Amino acid sequence: MKDASPQAIYLKDYQAPNYFISHTKLTFELFEDHTIVASELSVTRNTQQQVAPLVLNGHELELLSVAVDGKALNAQQYTTNAEYLTINELPDSFILSIKTRIYPQKNTALEGLYKSSKMFCTQCEAEGFRRITYYLDRPDVMSVFEVKIIADKQKYPVLLSNGNMTASEELPGGRHMTIWQDPHKKPCYLFALVAGDLQFIEDNFKTMSGTDVALRIYVESQNSDKCDYAMDSLKRAMKWDEEVYGREYDLNIFNIVAVDDFNMGAMENKSLNIFNSSCVLANPKTATDAAYQRIEAIVAHEYFHNWSGNRVTCRDWFQLSLKEGFTVFRDACFSADMGSSTVKRIEDATMLRTVQFAEDAGPMAHAILPASFIEISNFYTVTIYEKGAEVVRMIHNLLGAALFRKGSDLYFSRHDGEAVTTNDFVVAMEDASGIDLAQFRNWYHQAGTPKVVVTDRYDEAKQEYQITFNQSCPNTPESSDKAPFHIPVQIGLLCQDGSEVLLQCENSTDFNAETSVISLKQAQQTFVFSGVSSPVVPSLLRGLSAPVKLQYSYSREQLLFLMAFDSDGFNRWDAGQALATDIILELADRVLAEEELALDERLLTVFREILNQSDLDKAMVVKMLTLPSVAFLMEQQKPAHVHALDAAKRFVKNTLASELHGQFRKVYHENCNDGVYRPESGAMAQRTLKNLCLQYLTESGQEQYLTLATTQFNAADNMTDQSAALVAIVNSPFQEAAEAVLNKFYQQWRHEPLVINLWLSIQSSSDYLQGVEACNQLLTHEAFDMKNPNKVRSVIGVFAGQNLKHFHAEGGQGYSWLADRIIELDALNPQIASRLLGPLTKWKRLNVESGQKMKLALEKILGHGNLSKDVYEVVSKSLVV
Repeated sequence: MKDASPQAIYLKDYQAPNYFISHTKLTFELFEDHTIVASELSVTRNTQQQVAPLVLNGHELELLSVAVDGKALNAQQYTTNAEYLTINELPDSFILSIKTRIYPQKNTALEGLYKSSKMFCTQCEAEGFRRITYYLDRPDVMSVFEVKIIADKQKYPVLLSNGNMTASEELPGGRHMTIWQDPHKKPCYLFALVAGDLQFIEDNFKTMSGTDVALRIYVESQNSDKCDYAMDSLKRAMKWDEEVYGREYDLNIFNIVAVDDFNMGAMENKSLNIFNSSCVLANPKTATDAAYQRIEAIVAHEYFHNWSGNRVTCRDWFQLSLKEGFTVFRDACFSADMGSSTVKRIEDATMLRTVQFAEDAGPMAHAILPASFIEISNFYTVTIYEKGAEVVRMIHNLLGAALFRKGSDLYFSRHDGEAVTTNDFVVAMEDASGIDLAQFRNWYHQAGTPKVVVTDRYDEAKQEYQITFNQSCPNTPESSDKAPFHIPVQIGLLCQDGSEVLLQCENSTDFNAETSVISLKQAQQTFVFSGVSSPVVPSLLRGLSAPVKLQYSYSREQLLFLMAFDSDGFNRWDAGQALATDIILELADRVLAEEELALDERLLTVFREILNQSDLDKAMVVKMLTLPSVAFLMEQQKPAHVHALDAAKRFVKNTLASELHGQFRKVYHENCNDGVYRPESGAMAQRTLKNLCLQYLTESGQEQYLTLATTQFNAADNMTDQSAALVAIVNSPFQEAAEAVLNKFYQQWRHEPLVINLWLSIQSSSDYLQGVEACNQLLTHEAFDMKNPNKVRSVIGVFAGQNLKHFHAEGGQGYSWLADRIIELDALNPQIASRLLGPLTKWKRLNVESGQKMKLALEKILGHGNLSKDVYEVVSKSLVV
């Protein structure tokens, strides 16, 4: 390994910094083969701590000089190693001047300052700033920044940093300079710099107090026609944050820059958001509806961070969910308000149950407030983000909207300009509402997904309905001792005629309402509902009111009943998913037993009825007609037999396609629209329904539907319809036609990198992919670049994470292939390499034969030796038996 003995860092060992930096002055001299960084830091000793040396973080820096109060230090007055610069015998306050040389052009890790195409840009979260200069690279050291950038004017006419530009100047030799000042204190992870030959589109926003804010999105010239939707999304987000949270923007300018090479989706640097180009660029011809929705959500997420993350930030990286969980909750509410709240909840729940629940059950399981880590980059996870958001959502639901707003106002006012903890957030909610959240804190400190087993009994004589909940939480790597959680369960009761009972239960909210919330706080707890005049079917965990695994013995008839009558849209969908899951799992057992397969006629009936009802919400129809993914099904089967699950699901889909192709064809044509493309929720739902029907139709294998898909591919005037037709053909039995349209698509869009990423991912996810050999062909294609994270994710990530049939090939070739790619990537970009390891961490969930082959792939990586901390942490934890 690069570090022979990587050491874990523990939350319990946190100590306040020994020094603070009140003012940071940086000068960057950018050249083609190197960059000179000069820093001038106003440093003061923390008098609350014992006297100690100043230890600054640094990584891959060439130190040129160090001076204290203008006096140069000699080599005996400081020490350096691969990670630190240490200076002894310092006064209580002083000016520290450091000059370093760095090489952004060689920086393939894409952390710190690096080159993306012809542009300089930065990514400093979590610990990238130490690749720029020696500094106290920790979030609880907050400083005011002043930044000077000097570069060649012809090559880099645009020079940007945080805050407001206060000066610019022409310099000799064709160079120029800008100075930027950010008046708000911030940790160094929020520092940003961009230098390039860029164009921008501009708009403005007037805040609720009347301040005019200039809004700019910077892109390379060929992308200037792809920024309008991101700009509109930004303005919607700014308005929403004022209306819902009372949060107003606090500078005179807000900049966004699109970058092709980026490890993440986007970064919320104060006033200079840097975005992966895939999360900001869109026009109808080159972006799908899904891309438009992603852009709106991510633009909003990064903007919301201005308060929940920037103005109030994290004390340490263990508190990461303080900013990310809260902000994901905020952006989810924003997206729900912009479209369908029920559909948004379904999408969030699907991801949570498929990905986060699997993470909770795996070797990298950790609490929202983790107790330790080796490499913080490994903890930018669905647990921190999405489960963190679910916990905030539960607080919101327990307090109600008004008290939650009061709590968030108190949190922001109490901690503005501070670096704080998740407990500070919870305390603000308690203080504002008067509600005790002591037991609720278990959600922050305990890893794992709680399991809730439900039994019930109806007493006709007393007209009482009694329901009992038993909660438990499985062992996770950090603990086998789990205290009961505070679990809010939203419940409704349906009578046999489909009407809903007015709930009367002493231990619930909303007495005498059709929906109520009961708080489960004990390992076993029973609730009694009175005034129930007939047997009922419970509608449990409405809206997924808590991120738990619910076990109740619904019959298939009861699930059909809930699909028909439940007033909660989420639970109607959930009943349909439970029905389909039960059927597919039963069929998978029959596949393993080599028995004949037959589809439960009730599923055909349900699909037929949905397709025949033209007045239903189209977005909901799409969700109801979408079968559970194999990734989700893997989490329901122990041990998981991927090929049996895939075969069972494929049988169900083929049967539905063959039996109902007439209905699918009718709905397809009803939703064809020759009008102008609009990225609006209603139009998106219509296109999505049409294209889902097309997938079912081509699945049937009938030539007439290949003709239909080919016609749509050739006539499409937007990427949503063209790529959907391409997907349908590529995943159909018509592989000669698939090769032809793939070639045509590539020739049409070869100069649009984001479209070509889509082209790569469609192939690597194909049902008809010819194994790892086909993936290797994609890796050697002229469109692929191993140094570009988007392209890596489009091929390697999609193949291993989505094409489960081929990744889990019986010979284990997929596992070994992924291991080789991770070893290769680790030398270039450890963050990306580590994030691709997820599929290999599930070896214990597979059947024994497949699991052992996957374990060998992990051992192959570990045996390579020269591993980054990022990859070592995931592999070593995954191999713990």
